[in-house]
Amino acid sequence: MPKYLQIYQQLVDRIQNGTLPAETKLPSETELMQEFGASRGTVRKAIDALQDKGFVRKHQGKGVFVLSQDAIAFQFNGIVSFSEANRQIGEHDVKTDVISCELLEATEELAQLFHVTPGTSLTQVKRVRSIDGERVIFDINLFMTSLVPGLTKEIAGASIYAYIEQTLGRQISYAKRKIEAQPATAEDQQYLDLEGTSHVIVITNDTYYYEGQHFERTQSRHRLDKFQFTDIARR
Repeated sequence: MPKYLQIYQQLVDRIQNGTLPAETKLPSETELMQEFGASRGTVRKAIDALQDKGFVRKHQGKGVFVLSQDAIAFQFNGIVSFSEANRQIGEHDVKTDVISCELLEATEELAQLFHVTPGTSLTQVKRVRSIDGERVIFDINLFMTSLVPGLTKEIAGASIYAYIEQTLGRQISYAKRKIEAQPATAEDQQYLDLEGTSHVIVITNDTYYYEGQHFERTQSRHRLDKFQFTDIARR
């Protein structure tokens, strides 16, 4: 394992076991260099990895501080399924309940979205994601049936992206993504443990195959107090 990952993992362990509690300032780069016998570049790489994963945040002129882990950190860059994102979540009990998996006909609006004729078959999947016993994500997926054939509730309960890539042999390429706060709907109130919150954070993804085919529109509706979304921006 590279040296920076060894340092990263040891610091993650300290954050997760409470040795480095939330709002604690990390030791300085010089102190970490001395402790781990590493170069400044290696230590900085470990700290960058901690920030990328949502464990710490750099404050200019003040240092690096540990973030609260009460909010679950999701990386916002990349395209991952919820099953893959579980590996980012850490030590949490995660469960998926499939509410429905059914065929419907594209309305005028959906037909325009997918660039198909009205009445084209779509597969709609609704799933609730529970973390540590709380229902905190409500996913509404729409798939072009011809591009993702054979979907079942059993597949939806595992990983649809794994099914697409491993069973159908298709390559998922890119997504257009929007994030916004919206008032909670009647379905949000039914399927999420909102704990009195009136709004949800909605991430809308339009996802495309390598060949450019638009095969999915998904709304992931998150309880707003349970998540923080991180991204990596490079110049």
